[in-house]
Amino acid sequence: MDKNIVPHSYRITREERRKLNGHNSFLVFFTGLSGSGKSTIANALELRLFEANVRTYVLDGDNIRRGINKGLTFTPEDRSENNRRIGEIAKLFIDAGVVVLAAFVAPYDKDRQFIQKKVGRKNYVEIFVNTPLNVCEQRDVKGLYKKARKGEIKNMTGISAPYEVPSNPDVEITEENDVTESVETIYTFVKSKLNNPL
Repeated sequence: MDKNIVPHSYRITREERRKLNGHNSFLVFFTGLSGSGKSTIANALELRLFEANVRTYVLDGDNIRRGINKGLTFTPEDRSENNRRIGEIAKLFIDAGVVVLAAFVAPYDKDRQFIQKKVGRKNYVEIFVNTPLNVCEQRDVKGLYKKARKGEIKNMTGISAPYEVPSNPDVEITEENDVTESVETIYTFVKSKLNNPL
């Protein structure tokens, strides 16, 4: 099958799309436990970037699993496939000249490394939202931890499945940082990437 697939060469380059948009494109990847605040911070950061006239798009774990990754479960194999697809989608957004913000548990280091390799290290910013399990369980905004403790949810990261802590994230946010502070910390980091050569 692969021998019948021929890549198409586009006439408009990534660099030309970036020039049209007036800024660089890259992936800001948020990882952390369910309930850590990834999506909240990602959406707040998108608003901050939008106000600075930056073209953005948020990829959120739950939303992606309702569509593109609808058929995937939470087994280790399906989690890896989920993240492989996210890497491929993020690369398309980067090629389109967009700053993409992705909020996913992404519990395995190998999957985060795959995404980084897929988009390119210079196009990858890793944000570790380091909220302790007990705080995430207290929040339990989706009721997942309660179900996992009852055995109703299998392969729940932090309960019955592991979370491999990022060894060297670009930015680390903790529960002590409120949303505004978190956004400004991340914005300060990515601001230099927006207009400097990548």
